[in-house]
Amino acid sequence: MQSPKRTGRTPRQRLKATPWKPNKTALITGASSGIGYDLASIFAENGYNVVLVARSKDKLLALANQAQQIFGVSACVLQKDLTRPDSPIEIRKELDRAGIHIDVLVNNAGFGLLGRFGTSDNGEELDMLQLNVVTPVHLAKLFLPDMLLRGSGKILNVASTAGFQPGPFMANYYATKAYLISFSLGLAEEVRGRGVTVSVLCPGPTPTGFRARAGISKSAFGGIADMDSRVVARAGFEGLAAGSPLIVPGFFNKLGTIAVRLLPAGLVARVVASAQKNRMDDSQVRVIHRP
Repeated sequence: MQSPKRTGRTPRQRLKATPWKPNKTALITGASSGIGYDLASIFAENGYNVVLVARSKDKLLALANQAQQIFGVSACVLQKDLTRPDSPIEIRKELDRAGIHIDVLVNNAGFGLLGRFGTSDNGEELDMLQLNVVTPVHLAKLFLPDMLLRGSGKILNVASTAGFQPGPFMANYYATKAYLISFSLGLAEEVRGRGVTVSVLCPGPTPTGFRARAGISKSAFGGIADMDSRVVARAGFEGLAAGSPLIVPGFFNKLGTIAVRLLPAGLVARVVASAQKNRMDDSQVRVIHRP
């Protein structure tokens, strides 16, 4: 992965460019596209200042400008490659220097890989673990203590319905989402009654840039469960506001999460494997012939 280009300005200068309004502030990772973009827009629409984090600086700047001009909130951009282990610490230090405290943490950034684990790129697999699991946990560890001291705050982790089942041909990705669901629900119970809530958003198939990144060429099950990313983001925002620990938007997605818990795990794995093969290009289904 390429390192983000340097802008020639220090982080402190970027954050101090405009006065910060006294509104509550939400930090959203992966805010440059898809569900993260829509979540950031919805938070701004509802009066939250927004800290936008992703690698795509131009897209973040456009969103920040929209938040400021249309919704009248403060916005800042942090161009970060969140697969780098030190990026959460950098984010925390830059916000501390600017005197910005976070009321809502939205861990949205993530990606998946479709293909055989035995032949996939090792670096990509490890980057996915870092981005989907380690970075959200690290950011929560950095910002949760302040929320507990204030007696207020919210964390929204974006997982997937994939986390409720085994995922052949996306085994590592499904496992990262299972971790995030378990972590979020456990943490939600830990902080219950202390003024802080933790929620996990589990969307199903959602047409975004995620599919191209994962190498997916077709929708699962003919696209019957596909949902618009704005609708998913709205469900996440409303569920977070209501303090719901588990948010699964869409009838088919809710039904699916119930079904996979009732069926034998081996059967679920075979069904998922069949569906994944239908979504892959021929070049992605590779068979290793051993001598």
